[in-house]
Amino acid sequence: MNQPLPQLTVKAVALGIALAMLLAGANAYLGLFAGMTVSASIPAAVISMGLLKLFRNSNILENNILQTAASAGESLAAGVIFTLPALIILGYWETFDYWWVCMIAGIGGLLGVLFTVPLRRSFIVDQGLIYPEGTATAEVLRASETPGTGLKFLALGGVIGAVVKLCEAGLRLWPSSAAGGTWVGQNTAVYAGTNLSPALLGVGYIVGINVAALILIGGALSWYVAIPIYSTWFATGDPVLADMLNNGASAVDVAFQIWTSKIRYLGVGAMLTGGLWALISVRSSIINGIRSGLKAGQGTLGAADADDAPMALVIVAALVLTVPLFLLYLQIVNSVGIALAMTLVMAVAGFLFSAVAGYMAGIVGSSHNPISGITISTILLASLLLLWLTGSDGIGPTAAIVIGAVVCCAAAIAGDNMQDLKAGYLLGATPWKQQLMQCVGVLSSMLVMAPILNLLLKAYGIGLPTAEQPDALLAPQAALMASVAEGVFSGNLPWAMVAIGAGIGISIILIDEWLAARKASFRAPVLAVAIGIYLPLELAVPIFVGGLIHWLVSRRGTLGNNGMLLAAGLITGEALIGILLAIPIVITGNTGFLALPEGWQAGSGLGLIVLTLVALCLFRTAQHRGLPQRS
Repeated sequence: MNQPLPQLTVKAVALGIALAMLLAGANAYLGLFAGMTVSASIPAAVISMGLLKLFRNSNILENNILQTAASAGESLAAGVIFTLPALIILGYWETFDYWWVCMIAGIGGLLGVLFTVPLRRSFIVDQGLIYPEGTATAEVLRASETPGTGLKFLALGGVIGAVVKLCEAGLRLWPSSAAGGTWVGQNTAVYAGTNLSPALLGVGYIVGINVAALILIGGALSWYVAIPIYSTWFATGDPVLADMLNNGASAVDVAFQIWTSKIRYLGVGAMLTGGLWALISVRSSIINGIRSGLKAGQGTLGAADADDAPMALVIVAALVLTVPLFLLYLQIVNSVGIALAMTLVMAVAGFLFSAVAGYMAGIVGSSHNPISGITISTILLASLLLLWLTGSDGIGPTAAIVIGAVVCCAAAIAGDNMQDLKAGYLLGATPWKQQLMQCVGVLSSMLVMAPILNLLLKAYGIGLPTAEQPDALLAPQAALMASVAEGVFSGNLPWAMVAIGAGIGISIILIDEWLAARKASFRAPVLAVAIGIYLPLELAVPIFVGGLIHWLVSRRGTLGNNGMLLAAGLITGEALIGILLAIPIVITGNTGFLALPEGWQAGSGLGLIVLTLVALCLFRTAQHRGLPQRS
């Protein structure tokens, strides 16, 4: 009789912890910069193959356990950076409090794992949801006997991303973007531009042409429809904009002011619609999943299905984790009743939206997962509840953000957990061991989040750029969360824009349902368009180019997995050099400590040439088949 392959080995656990921390840092930087993170499962799987080949004995299930922990770091980073920087933007924190970040991220992430335990059998086994990233990860792991080529392209992407970032942000050879604007007529502001980041090319390649095109469409709605309309017909009635126009402000400055103060709230409305629609559309699957999970545990708090963590342990652990959250909320609001209400809202929203995230990941993949819409919905509803309970108390926005942060971390981990469990199901892994390793990944990556965020905060700044910190990381999602929470309590939330955005979201949902009825290959998930609406247009352009490269190669029938690995390397290399550059900036207090002397800068033209060369390299590499990739 064959002995079962070992899974939870010392080397797999130790390497999993290290990779979880590394990928958490890289994706924290990417999310603060671009407002998006990408699934780390495939690059984590390839890295795990290379690392385990250094040992005499290793197997495919060890690879799977290692990547399960590593990918948890990426997902937890998304939950943290989408929300907690809002506390900096709101002025509640001056720096990221270490123990608060650990508690919010750790408890939220652990709840995300626990909430999906009773859903695994229904979603993965009974319903057989595809889980695209999980399926692809299983395919990569099956090719683990020949990891060398894959590691080569991953390393090449890392070097390219790091060198380009060093030249741009360190040496200041060229600016981070190439942009310009003009006036059409008297007051119509028109803007065009692109960011010069290779990492964004990688993001676009990984998410594919469908999502990349929708992000660009959302950007076009904001920057080529909404902003020109507002600048033409409404700018003179806006005191701030009228003053800018009277003082001869440029078209670029006016366009960004309109986007910041008005137009990006269209994205809020669209995301709110998307989050609620996701909950409505999967309600029956969630109910069936809960029933299946309880049936596997024989409807009791006793022994559960031997494949999963025991149901008794899951329920007790989830209840225990709400206690420190209640104490945290009590410290914020100083009211037992309100703290209990906050805990209840978090628990209900956390479970429901974790279930939504777990299900949606199985249908459309992690890249389409409605985490932003889920969090916006939670923060908006929590803000309205707290406004009713506390009035316009100054602590209300902070309390709403903390509720949303826990839910966001739970939902992010839930989707990742189900992707990894799908890969494990295809490979014959033991689910409870993966669930345990997912918890290990959460606990290890939470330990590095606050130090990395504080490093980036001190070096670059977070939020809108200032004279002191011109290269501030925009943290688009967190800035939006802060604006929504603060706007509810101040009464300054532009509800008309939110309502119009909700209408746009409903229209997109109807279009997507029509496409689904026609069985079209191109779909229109509302969250992808909403992301484009609230991101600066310059970020959407290279993302679209990356998606276009993926589509062009697939049309030629030569698509392999090496392009995916090069793209992952571009992201990781740029993110890591951004973090490393932050260390001497913090030590010296000089953001331009590596900058070349005045007059040596080449301008944005060189940056465009370099980005074009990187795009060509990605196109050529993507045509090398390498490891098999299932489309």
